[in-house]
Amino acid sequence: MNLQFDFGLTKGYRSKSQMARVLTEDWMHRNMYCPRCGFIRIERFKNNQPVADFFCPECSNEYELKSKKGTLGAKINDGAYDTMIKRTTGNYNPDFFFMTYSFVKQRVNDLIFIPKHFFVPEMIEKRKPLSQNARRAGWVGCNILIDKVPEQGMVSIISDGEINNKNTVLSKVNQGSNLEVKNINSRGWLMSVLNCVNRIPASVFTLKDVYQFEAELRLNYPQNRNIQAKIRQQLQFLRDKGVLEFLGRGEYKKIV
Repeated sequence: MNLQFDFGLTKGYRSKSQMARVLTEDWMHRNMYCPRCGFIRIERFKNNQPVADFFCPECSNEYELKSKKGTLGAKINDGAYDTMIKRTTGNYNPDFFFMTYSFVKQRVNDLIFIPKHFFVPEMIEKRKPLSQNARRAGWVGCNILIDKVPEQGMVSIISDGEINNKNTVLSKVNQGSNLEVKNINSRGWLMSVLNCVNRIPASVFTLKDVYQFEAELRLNYPQNRNIQAKIRQQLQFLRDKGVLEFLGRGEYKKIV
């Protein structure tokens, strides 16, 4: 990978956002492999593709690129709120690349890959409608809350200008595929409990440690009257998928 942009492509552009789009999409096309199957390149869709920006010519997986100047932060702007919710709940999302870049250094700083099955509606934040004076008055956009994605779904490809090993990336993506759940309600519970487990600092923890998040989970799932049973169900799923090891007597050990 060559982290530098081809700034010659920006000749004739005045808009910073247009320049960023041209530079980042060109960089992806020239440098990025498929994180799903490892094929040496991904291809660009034609402009104005309604769902995705890139696809793998080998496995046909689709990808969308979101880029941001500076640091990634806790959230990143996306498109229409209703469209994103429909895509997330209908399993029509592409996988996502999130890139940060520097115009000063003319290069990529960070690139993170997040598989689509780690997204749930709770990670999509509704923005305020555009004012009546705006060109698209009343339009409602959204933010993707990156900080709500479990660490198992955050696959670092480039970190602060350092390129991570391709085999390491592919291995983590493959491990994360074990957590794919189609049913959106079940996926929501899995992501919630997984985030709770990740927030426990110790590698070995007890069932009681996870029960400490019961009040928080009840706020997210007010219709569920047996939160503890749901927690145990998700821990069993994580055990079966190799994320946790059950040690007995209510104790678990983090593996991944």
